[in-house]
Parts: sequence; C-alpha cells; structure tokens
Amino acid sequence: MSEWHVIGARPLRGSVRVQGSKNAVLPVIAASLLTPNETVLTNCPALSDVDAAVDILRYLGCTAEQREGEVHINTAAPERWDIPPELTHRMRSSVIFLGPMLARFGRARVSLPGGCELGARPIDLHLRALRCLGAEIEELSDGVLCRARELRGAEIPLTLPSVGATENAMIAACAARGETVIYNAAREPEIETLQGYLCLLGADISGAGSPVIRVKGFSPKDHAVLTVPPDRIATATYLCCAVCAGGELELRGVRPRELRPVLSVLRCMGCDLTEGESSLRLRAPERPRPAGAVITRPYPGFPTDAAPLLMAACLRTGGSSVFMENIFDCRFRHAEEMRRLGADISLRGPVAVVNGVERLRGARLRSPDLRGGAALVAAALGAEGETIIEDPGHIPRGYQALEESLRALGAEVWRI
Repeated sequence: MSEWHVIGARPLRGSVRVQGSKNAVLPVIAASLLTPNETVLTNCPALSDVDAAVDILRYLGCTAEQREGEVHINTAAPERWDIPPELTHRMRSSVIFLGPMLARFGRARVSLPGGCELGARPIDLHLRALRCLGAEIEELSDGVLCRARELRGAEIPLTLPSVGATENAMIAACAARGETVIYNAAREPEIETLQGYLCLLGADISGAGSPVIRVKGFSPKDHAVLTVPPDRIATATYLCCAVCAGGELELRGVRPRELRPVLSVLRCMGCDLTEGESSLRLRAPERPRPAGAVITRPYPGFPTDAAPLLMAACLRTGGSSVFMENIFDCRFRHAEEMRRLGADISLRGPVAVVNGVERLRGARLRSPDLRGGAALVAAALGAEGETIIEDPGHIPRGYQALEESLRALGAEVWRI
C-alpha cells in the first residue's frame, strides 16, 4: 500500500513528454511469443503491468530484459504453455496470452485475469473467436484450457467490438491455415499498433482501424523493432489535471487525432487548446463550464478510461454535467471518494450527474482502480489543503512516475 499526498490549489505550468502506451505495448509483448524471434520495443513505459507481462514471458522460458525505456525479448526457446494464478492476477489483460500460446504450442492454460475491479469481465468473446479458428476449450473453475491440433482460417463475427478479443483473434489467426476475417473488430489505435507489429513478424494482415480485419498468411521473420506510440489516456490525464488545478500545460510526443472526443469536450468547457502534429497546449479557464452529456463508447467514441478523469475536471464547474457509462458496470466507484472532497455527485445505475461546487477541501481517500485513482489525484490538485490517497498499487499499473511529472509542472505531490 502506498500513499499519495497532494497539496492542492497550485496551478500547473510547464511541459511534459507523455509516456508510451500501456494498452498498446501489453498485447505486443504477448504477441512476441507467436514465433521464435528477437523483438526490441522502444519508448516502452516503466509500469507494473509491463513488469507483469515481462515476468510471464520469463516464466514461459523466454528471455526478456528491460533497460532505460526499452524491452529486449527473445522467444527462441519457451518451455511452458501455462500461466499460474500468481502471474495472471497481477494484470487484467493477461488473457491476451491465450492466442499467442495456442498459436505457438497448440495448447494454452491461463488462469482468470486480475487487474481493476470494474465489474464483470467475461472472456466469452475471446473463447468464441478461438473456437472459430478450431480450438477446443475447457472452462475450468479457475481458468481455461485451450487445445488445437491445427488452427484453420475462419470468419469471426464479434457480437461486440472487444479490444482484447480482436487482439487474441488477430494473433491466433497468424498461425491458422487459410484466410481469417474478423467482423465488428475493435477500431482502437492499439489495434493498429498490434497489426504493425504482426506485419514486422511476417503476417499478411490488413484492416486495423476499420470494422473488418483480414489475416491472409504468415511468413515468419526473426527480428522486429517497434516504437511504442504515446499513451492517449495518459495524455487525457495530464489535460484533466491542468483543468482541475488551473494553469497552462504543454504535452509533447502525443497524437491529438486519437483524442478528438476528449478535446471536443474540454473545448466546450472553456479550455483553450492548441494542437500541433505531435503536441498539445492547454490553457485552463478560471472556472470551467459544465461538460454537458458525456457518453462512453468504443473507439472512436469517448473512451471509458477517460471518463473518471473528465469527471474530476467537472467537480468545480458552474453547472451540471452528465456521464453515461456503456462499457463497465462499476466504472464510477471513485465517485464516493470524490464526495469526501465535497463534490456533489449523484449516481443512478450507469449514469452519474455532477453538479459543480465552489470549492473542494482535502480529505483522506482510497484509490478504487487505475483510472479512478488517477482521477482522485487530479481532483486533489483542485482541492484546498492536503489530500491523502491510499493506493494498493493501481496507479503505477498505468502511469510512469506520475508524481514526478506533476512536480515538474509545479504541483505538490509525493508518494510514500
């Protein structure tokens, strides 16, 4: 357990380079298992989720070394095809190793994933996709066991555009005989990153960023170098921190085009935003306007991971903002903690109504999950006095040295 101490009401000023993307690098690390190869990942963020993924590769018998923003992986001689609970429970996306192991070994056993408690996370879409490719799956009390003598190309219609199911299907299809077509595929930028990496490994794959992805074949390569793209949710986090605290902020090494829904809402709230090709500058209003209605949807809609952060930015607006969550059924667990700061938030099912208040006051809080914890840090930046946030390890799963970056911008934040 760590404690975040935040002294609020200190405007942020300065420039920050945004870290590499957590949600992009984790499936790439898993996909490296697909064939014997050497992979170098640059701009890789130093996160506990990345540590967990690297430890899974090591457990399987691969070599993986992290050094100064790079991860060097060699998957020439793995020895195992199972991942025990003590490893899968460390990260929510551990199920992404199912497809690579099935493709490489013809079998895979994975315990149920861990990570944030955001409600039910059924993996039925992952399993249905793998069954389409010819896998036989036994659902166990604590996980799943997959087997396949041969994977065969198939049409895979996803009932929902699940990011994880799309990624597992893409990776496993690389080892299938014949063409695979994934319909209603997730369109997130992270899917495009995975496609780019699979192409470097020798895959004939296209369509990422659209609802239809085709995998036509695979000619294995033995070496790949990939630069991890910037983290769009970390980008949104710093923007919302600046709105909460006030001031002016420049973000470098970002992709503004991937955050159109978030930027649109921030402009409606009165933020002055200037976009460059790989930069963003935000000047916060003295008191933000309400956000109106924010409805989370799969990409290119408003991202669910950014909803708690924008909620923090709305706590001191001059009116009411409405949030409707369509992805996770327990996304708003941070709302009760925000009330301890003096926030006026009412919940009814998947809808949260935030009525702006004049001021917030520091309190002792507890981080409920990764994005909710970051949202509490953002909210504390706009509260008077000291806020202490107890965090059982959620925030470092997705943010590299968040407290150091905020201090460089003038915030009084430290972690014990």
